[in-house]
Amino acid sequence: MRTKVVSSALEALSNEVRDGMTIAVGGFGLSGIPTNLIAALRDTGASDLTIVSNNMGVDGKGLGLILENNQVKKVLSSYVGENKYFAQAFLDGSLDVEFVPQGTLAERLRAGGAGIPAFYTPTGVGTPVGEGKEIKVFNGKPCLLEHGIVADISLVRAWKADREGNLLYRLTARNFNPLVAMASHMTIAEAETIVEDYLEPDSIMTPGVFVQKVVAVDDPVKHIEQRTTREGAA
Repeated sequence: MRTKVVSSALEALSNEVRDGMTIAVGGFGLSGIPTNLIAALRDTGASDLTIVSNNMGVDGKGLGLILENNQVKKVLSSYVGENKYFAQAFLDGSLDVEFVPQGTLAERLRAGGAGIPAFYTPTGVGTPVGEGKEIKVFNGKPCLLEHGIVADISLVRAWKADREGNLLYRLTARNFNPLVAMASHMTIAEAETIVEDYLEPDSIMTPGVFVQKVVAVDDPVKHIEQRTTREGAA
């Protein structure tokens, strides 16, 4: 059986990542982030990276690792409130940030994966998001021109994969991963389980045609961004 499985995250990245690349990363908060691939990206030492992700992790976790390693020059993101290092880098001007409304970010990734170069949306009109962007009016409503995103490499986290690169996600860890998996020239997926046979076709969420490499999750720890507890009933 043909296989796209490689032995480690670092092996999957080491011959692919170069300085100055645009890298799209799945996940939402710390849910569904490709933790092993992010750590491997840090270990490549690649610099001047542009990162496309819903958020940039937290201090010391997720994409916070490569921020703190000074590997990132620009970020396209919709939420960055949990990372103090990010905030400081943005405020002191050492990090270029393009804020993108969350739905617009999702659609820009989907458009890039579908071969759609650009689209119009009313989201962001009259705000700093719309500054410098082309505006057209549709049915009396002004809309911004937004461009599809096609990254050099995408990094995603799956629950299950087969050796052909077909992927399944679990619950909310699905989030941005399917969109990110589509939107690049090369997608590398880490999976908690890699099955020997093919996944059931009707259940596949990301077809293997979008995925070039698969690695098994080496570190299974799933960190929690915000833990809220309450006392049980008396």
